[in-house]
Amino acid sequence: MKRNDSQLTLFTFALCFSIVAPTSASEAAKGKKTTQLELKNSAYATPWERYKGWPETLWSEFSTLTKMVPSPIGKPIKIEGAIEGDPKKGEKLAFDRARGGSCLACHVMGKPTPSLPGNVGFDLSTHAIWGRSDEYIFNYIFDPRNTNPNSVMPPWGAHKLFSVEEIKDMVAFLKTQNSPAEFRDDLENPTTRPVPKEERDNLDPFVNEAMAAMEKGKVLYARAGPRKQSCASCHAEPERMFKNWAAAMPKYEPRLRKVIGVEEFVTRHARATTGDEFLLQSDQNIALSIYMRYLANGQPINVDTQSKAHKLAIQRGTKLLNTKIGQMNLACVDCHTAERGGSKWIRGQWLGEFRGQQGHFPTWRTSRTEIWDINKRFQWCNVSVRANELQPGSAEYGDLELTLSALNKGIKISVPGIRH
Repeated sequence: MKRNDSQLTLFTFALCFSIVAPTSASEAAKGKKTTQLELKNSAYATPWERYKGWPETLWSEFSTLTKMVPSPIGKPIKIEGAIEGDPKKGEKLAFDRARGGSCLACHVMGKPTPSLPGNVGFDLSTHAIWGRSDEYIFNYIFDPRNTNPNSVMPPWGAHKLFSVEEIKDMVAFLKTQNSPAEFRDDLENPTTRPVPKEERDNLDPFVNEAMAAMEKGKVLYARAGPRKQSCASCHAEPERMFKNWAAAMPKYEPRLRKVIGVEEFVTRHARATTGDEFLLQSDQNIALSIYMRYLANGQPINVDTQSKAHKLAIQRGTKLLNTKIGQMNLACVDCHTAERGGSKWIRGQWLGEFRGQQGHFPTWRTSRTEIWDINKRFQWCNVSVRANELQPGSAEYGDLELTLSALNKGIKISVPGIRH
């Protein structure tokens, strides 16, 4: 956080000078002052544990954003003649949401027409008359990468989501799909279902419960910590001094050798100055982080995309956006680019594209009655594709946050957000 010396008493000036003193001999020799950050300890609670209410399964045999596990493409299985599976069992499997969403997550199915199908993939309601062999259908479900290496369809058999016999039952069910789907109304049909538009007033405290956290953050900003100092001791005019600060975050921090966002800055700067312990994703950290972004509301996102460190971070982040992970073998681009799943439905959930995804975090998630910062959003995306998440503040999440911010450059901040 920057300070305004003209606003400080001589006592506070001396205190703040010690707070932002150079951290190395070379910097001291050059007369440079760097913002004081605690650099040695973890910024999150340790040992790290996944959130309550989230799946407890660990998918250690599949890739994460930090560890690439070989995922060989399954060899096509030779099948002679017609597959004799059980279509009723296949129907149940195709509609089973517990199996990674199954077929219905991305495909319209015919009679019976289930509720709220997605449309990331082809409409399969007339699949039986497409003229494809049972062997082709089986192997496409088993591992579509044989046909399309960049397919957004998971390798259902190769990654052991379905057994060989189960896939045969699914093929038998697809052979019954010979007439167009019939929908009760336009909401059920993904091609006519209206695109969701967030029109709630996210800054109305009677609408957005996260506004209470903003008020808590404002109190924390002015409250003296264990060292008898507060944020306000050095930054007495937050509305003026931090009008643009959050719009330029995250930033690469050379002393930590990674990109850090507002949340980790709050943790490490508070430790070094006020002595407060605001661990990442704690209620206090979220509250103060919301307040710091709230001060920048209406300002366009304006992260640095030109410095060498940021260019390299964006290169790493872009690579991560394209990295397939987890048992579902999905990358960020598979769900959030128009060329793949972006601007389409996965069951009843709309998959937004990258642009428009950043300026409202931290966000009140009404479906979970929780406030999520951007790191928690990344973590849930990992878990939802059955990949082990990373700890908050991970270098990879920092690169992703900067890259996403660069893609959202110019969009105005409106925090706290509200989303379903």
